Amino acid sequence: MAKIIMKTPLVEMDGDEMTRVLWSWIKEILLEPYIALNTKYYDLGLKHRDQTDDQVTIDSAEATKKYGVAVKCATITPNAARVVEYDLKEMWKSPNGTIRAILDGTVFREPILVKGIIPFVRTWKKPISIARHAYGDVYKNTELKIKGTGKAEIVFTSKAGNETRKTIHDFTDDGIIMGIHNTDKSIKSFARACFTYALDKKQDLWFSTKDTISKIYDHRFKDIFNEIYEAEYSQKFKDAGIEYFYTLIDDAVARVIRSEGGFIWACKNYDGDVMSDMIASAFGSLAMMTSVLVSPEGYYEYEAAHGTVQRHYYNHLEGKETSTNSVATIFAWTGALRKRGELDQIPDLVSFAEKLENACRRTIESGIMTKDLVALSVLENKKTVNTREFLLEIQKRLNDMLQ
Repeated sequence: MAKIIMKTPLVEMDGDEMTRVLWSWIKEILLEPYIALNTKYYDLGLKHRDQTDDQVTIDSAEATKKYGVAVKCATITPNAARVVEYDLKEMWKSPNGTIRAILDGTVFREPILVKGIIPFVRTWKKPISIARHAYGDVYKNTELKIKGTGKAEIVFTSKAGNETRKTIHDFTDDGIIMGIHNTDKSIKSFARACFTYALDKKQDLWFSTKDTISKIYDHRFKDIFNEIYEAEYSQKFKDAGIEYFYTLIDDAVARVIRSEGGFIWACKNYDGDVMSDMIASAFGSLAMMTSVLVSPEGYYEYEAAHGTVQRHYYNHLEGKETSTNSVATIFAWTGALRKRGELDQIPDLVSFAEKLENACRRTIESGIMTKDLVALSVLENKKTVNTREFLLEIQKRLNDMLQ
């Protein structure tokens, strides 16, 4: 069959370690035989980020603003050990944090459900989507290591030159301080994205912070959500038969564990980072979690919710066989291709994305899966395959569906 022609390029952000290997194989086996891929390629591998002083990360985000849709491979956020391992110039910031700060928006994460993989939480029967605010907080922080005694203050200087000061702590010994921020504009965009997404999905929306402790910062999130809901969405939610409610983060966790799922849980940036991993693992695997960043301006960036699978990569470099789950990375590509097809009115591209997702599910549900899923699946007849064999098995079913 003729390859599907794309009109507008996708922004392609390559990454690190085992997911970089997966990236190449997914393109080779599942995409390039069927699609005349049209991408603007950016190498966000750690070595290249270091070579460009992280400018490539900024360039990729700006390209996403230009073309509208991006697909991103998992990347390393370096710590001290990685600085030594890769001989880096400095400990570069999270590329995801940089991209999200430029694009703003909200990250929506949802588990990929397949027959035979039963959630660890027995009450869960439906997916739980995490809506993660994608701007500010610790991902755009400023940190300082304190030596000796002294007073740490938070200071705001207005354009008129007026200062507002508050004491953080009077240090009597060495310590650390951190400054974080957010903006009303970004919080409002987050709130509207969550309410709109809930209406689109026809699901209840939960929102949680710790406003009893953070009486200004977290309370501002709570107030903005409530103001926008009452002014713009209250009647729409009633008409749709869905509910919005706010609760404290610790109470939300207890409610989530007791629920049957089927709702959207909106969280601040750090809470969403942690809880999305918890939800993914409890549903089965981090490699079975979709993630998309949606900006107020209509930019979309798709990626897997998991990391670079470092241990498998080291085994791969040693020539050892790996059995790495590629499903979430495949779904990053299908999400981006589907959105590109919708925006450019290419129904064949949308259909291909849906068929590739179904091919993934059918492969697993037929009992052929990677090692991580074999340990989770309750299917009677299961076969463990290696990383590349899994992609080839998906290709077989995709070919059957495309005939």
